[in-house]
Amino acid sequence: MKSSRKPNVVVFFTDQQRWDSMAAHGNPLGITPNLDRAAKNGTHLFNAFTCQPVCGPARACLQTGTYATQTGVVANGIRLDTKEHPTLAHHFKAGGYQTGYIGKWHLGRKENRLHVVEEDRGGYGYWLAANGLEWSSDAYDCVLYDEDNERVKLPGYRVDAMTDAAIRYIDESKDAPFFLTVSYLEPHHQNHVDDYPAPDGYRERYAGGWTPPDLAALPAHPGARRDLGLESGDGLPVGGSAQQHLGGYWGMIKRLDEAYGRIRDALKSLELDKDTIVLFVTDHGCHFRTRNAEYKRSCHESSIRIPVVLTGGVFDGGGTVQELVSLVDLPPTLLASAGLPVPESMVGRSVTELLGGGRSALGAESWPDDVFAQISEHVHGRAVRTRRWKYGVEDPDAHPCDAHSNRYIETHLYDLKHDPYELRNLVGLATHRPVADRMKARLLKRIKEIEGHQPEIVNAPERPAAGRIVTLQEVDE
Repeated sequence: MKSSRKPNVVVFFTDQQRWDSMAAHGNPLGITPNLDRAAKNGTHLFNAFTCQPVCGPARACLQTGTYATQTGVVANGIRLDTKEHPTLAHHFKAGGYQTGYIGKWHLGRKENRLHVVEEDRGGYGYWLAANGLEWSSDAYDCVLYDEDNERVKLPGYRVDAMTDAAIRYIDESKDAPFFLTVSYLEPHHQNHVDDYPAPDGYRERYAGGWTPPDLAALPAHPGARRDLGLESGDGLPVGGSAQQHLGGYWGMIKRLDEAYGRIRDALKSLELDKDTIVLFVTDHGCHFRTRNAEYKRSCHESSIRIPVVLTGGVFDGGGTVQELVSLVDLPPTLLASAGLPVPESMVGRSVTELLGGGRSALGAESWPDDVFAQISEHVHGRAVRTRRWKYGVEDPDAHPCDAHSNRYIETHLYDLKHDPYELRNLVGLATHRPVADRMKARLLKRIKEIEGHQPEIVNAPERPAAGRIVTLQEVDE
């Protein structure tokens, strides 16, 4: 018998997790069995992307369903004005839900690196979090702050400690519908040591194991030389910091997958699994200093493609969705799946349109065929991606944290059909000018729609190339 109660909603939010950490995306290490099983039995958004590959801006996008330039959070260290930009917590609370937040917030005042004052908590009721979890805690020293801004130290490895807190919240809130976000730091690096500290014994399991093809082929970015401890005459290591860090990185993801399984087990034991929607999502990926001098902040798949799985409620048995989905589509998805109104301020669309009978003129046939990304902090850039092509531009004269630019230069063009790991940049090739022109028009349209102005995009210097000119049919793929 179908329950008349509103579904609970849990957001299982990781940090800096590559899309290809899943077996469903080709990872052979077997580190995400719980997530892969959920992807098979629930709804797997196979082509999902962040719209801003930086921690704070991505979190603002997920909370509000709008882009970074719309929230004003275009870089880390900028407070999200939640009176001007209501969050998911505000919308769920208005719909009769209890709300709770556990973990990393990263949207409070810059001067409050640790605790978050009440007016900056985005409307969440229950609160056990830190503004900068990487600064308040370490792998085996999990420190968060409660509603009274009191320091709370939780026992265990940080992933486990936060998961224990989440399960306690679920158990205590089970009699009324709840909306809970659990925001982990893992598999993000621990800043003060520049390391990926997995649980004891987990790094050793995966050190020297599988390396994603982009990391196996690319040298470290020249700008990472100093941080990698290289002398001026040394060659740049293949994979940037990957061989140093991948063992710990994969180990952290393994423990996250176990935590995800524990939360789903807890829901099942409380007979809430059918009535609870669980969203697994991350903020951005990780390229291990191959694309620039650090770990993200680029237009490449390793930065912007993310793992996303939904289970429970309408998502059970939803299968694999192939349409291109943006991070800004997830807030309206959660609200719509809970039967709550989606505010007009949200710019994305609910993926419930792509499930079952929704695959109609109102669903898949009218779904956008590209995704848009805004890049900041390392460079000021923009990118648009279709199923086959990726096109990126940058403004070398803008400050990386500027909200807008009036002039960009073409910097990236990739054929993802033949080069899925983006090892050959086609920008400027005469053979691919038709593609670049079409993608430029797409990008300008997106910028106009989202940012409200029309910048100039300067063509990259032309490079001759052997081979045929790309056909118009290929341009539109």
